[in-house]
Formats: sequence, structure tokens, C-alpha cells
Amino acid sequence: MNDNEILDLYWSRSERAIEVTAEKYGAYCHTVSFNILHSNEDAEECVNDTWLNAWNAIPPNRPNRLQTYLGKITRNLSLSRYRKYSTEKRGFGQMPLVLSELEECVTAGDTVEQEIEDKALLAAIEKFLYGLPEQRQNIFIRRYWYLYSIEDIAKAYGMSKSKTASLLFRLRNSLKAHLEKEGIVL
Repeated sequence: MNDNEILDLYWSRSERAIEVTAEKYGAYCHTVSFNILHSNEDAEECVNDTWLNAWNAIPPNRPNRLQTYLGKITRNLSLSRYRKYSTEKRGFGQMPLVLSELEECVTAGDTVEQEIEDKALLAAIEKFLYGLPEQRQNIFIRRYWYLYSIEDIAKAYGMSKSKTASLLFRLRNSLKAHLEKEGIVL
């Protein structure tokens, strides 16, 4: 069943929409969640919550890319759960490592001005990513969006761990240079 047919099921409020969505995107959403949480049970709960959130959001939303939409919901739910665990001193997974790798490139803030700067930052990062060759773009996204381990990325692309780590280091440096060129002060 294609995505438009699945979305039509949501719009007609057919419970079959959840069943078909789980069949088509369950493994993908589980991988997204597991890479953040490193727990099958927690990932399964986040994926089930994804179906509920999708059910509640469609309609009125009709996403252009259902897979991306579901992945974003799953990622946000998983990150929320991760933050809860971190607060409870139960942190684990790739999150601390990934954040430490990116801290030189990206800063955080809570003001209105910072929100405006964040939108400019997002646009600059997108421009950077779209300028990369597809393989490098995918490696960067796997690491910093989906939180894949360096070992998993290396296996997926038939590279050594050290070559993968080196490539990610160069990509972060390129991102930093690109952001500076775009006038984004870190």
C-alpha cells in the first residue's frame, strides 16, 4: 500500500491505517528509537506512541512524506524519553557522545532572538548538507539525526571505524567553516 492510500485511511478514520502503518514503517521507526534509547522495550513503547500521535495528527495534517513524518514523531518521543532518563541519572546510548561532537558547531539558547538565529542556523545546515555528496550527507545524517554509532555507520558503508570517525571529524570542521562563512557566530 502506498503512502497516499495509507493517508486516505487516516483521513477516513479507519483503524486499519495504524495496522498498515505499523507493517510498512514499524521496523524503520523502531530503528530510529532504538538508536537513541538502546532499549527494545522503550523503543517499542515510543513506536506505539508514534502510531497514536500520527492518528491524532492526521487529519488535519497530511504529510508529504509519511516516512519522514513518522520518523520525526518517533525521534521526538525517543528524545523526550531519553531526557527523562538522563534526569533520572539513567542516561545511556549515543546522545552524550553525539552532542559533545557537535558542541563546537552548534550552540543552544532560549530567547526570541535565539529562536530567529536558530532558524538561520537550520537553513545554513540544510544548505551545507545539500551541498555534500549523497554518501557523506547520509553518513552525517545517520550520525547526527538518527544517532547511529560510528561502528554501525562503518559497517553500513564498508569503511573502517577510524575512517568513519575521521570523515565525521572533517564533516564537522566543514560544517563549522560553512557556518562561519554564512555569518553564523558560534
